[in-house]
Amino acid sequence: MSIEQLESIAQAMVAPGKGIIAIDESTGTIRKRFEAVGVDNTEENRRAYRELLLTAPGLSDHIAGAILYDETIRQSTRAGKPFTEVMRAAGILPGIKVDMGPQPLAGFPGEVVTEGLDGLRQRLADYTRLGARFAKWRAVIHIGEDTPSSTCIEANNHALARYAALCQEAGLVPIVEPEVLMDGDHDIEVCYEVTEAVLRSLFASLYEHNVMLEGAILKASMVVSGKDCAEQAGVEEVAESTVRCLKATVPALLPGIVFLSGGQSDEQATAHLNAMNQIGPHPWPLSFSYGRAMQQAALQLWARDMRANWVEAQKTVAQRARENGMAALGQWRPAA
Repeated sequence: MSIEQLESIAQAMVAPGKGIIAIDESTGTIRKRFEAVGVDNTEENRRAYRELLLTAPGLSDHIAGAILYDETIRQSTRAGKPFTEVMRAAGILPGIKVDMGPQPLAGFPGEVVTEGLDGLRQRLADYTRLGARFAKWRAVIHIGEDTPSSTCIEANNHALARYAALCQEAGLVPIVEPEVLMDGDHDIEVCYEVTEAVLRSLFASLYEHNVMLEGAILKASMVVSGKDCAEQAGVEEVAESTVRCLKATVPALLPGIVFLSGGQSDEQATAHLNAMNQIGPHPWPLSFSYGRAMQQAALQLWARDMRANWVEAQKTVAQRARENGMAALGQWRPAA
């Protein structure tokens, strides 16, 4: 696939007023989500829940793409239509999570590095055949008393760059996600410093691996206070700090940036995105790639009665998509 085609897909992923829904939870992660609302973690329940999300009427009005898990990209609706076909018919680009998760970084207690490069070229070819148009790889950065180390940052960004180059070779747009976790009692200034260091290292690695930025998307964490910090930064401070950090580190050539919600409440994630877009214009579109902040309300409703609440749960996820789509334009207004 040419760089022009990759660029076209990347631009479609961050079209005005649209974002990405992340439904790429591993079997273990979705087990925790299901258990919290009293749903058995069976393959059929996972399939049904993802069908509910992907077939929600009006979803494509504000959702440009959906990140799937390996199990999900191979599944079909109850009527037997593959999810990827359903998505394409609705104008939603299929994406796929391809990393194998974080593992302890040898020699650096408390730090992790994401694995999954072994055999990735072959897996990407398989996912392309199944209909994927983009992929995602998540690195995890912890903030602590002596962390993150430069070794941890460089190891994770090296892996992100190798993954991104392999994606473009396979004709897939890579989403690179270096998540700086909210866990900890650090203040927003520390989060800014770490996020800036991580992003500077990331784009240096992408450059070294000949990744074409025109055909890639950054999935970024916001610059926020640690969740245990005594003084929590307000919406405007988060928005201003995040935008300042991005302008200092992210090349204008990039087609767009989508944010992860990272443990924020639904309304917080929307309010922060909205505030960032209200202080624009920016060199790149700022949109969303939310998981829990898109799904949680719908999951809770569906869990109470899977059949009776199906339609209402779909309306709920479509409404969350609309709210975040408005925030991507800086036009969201909180409910009275």
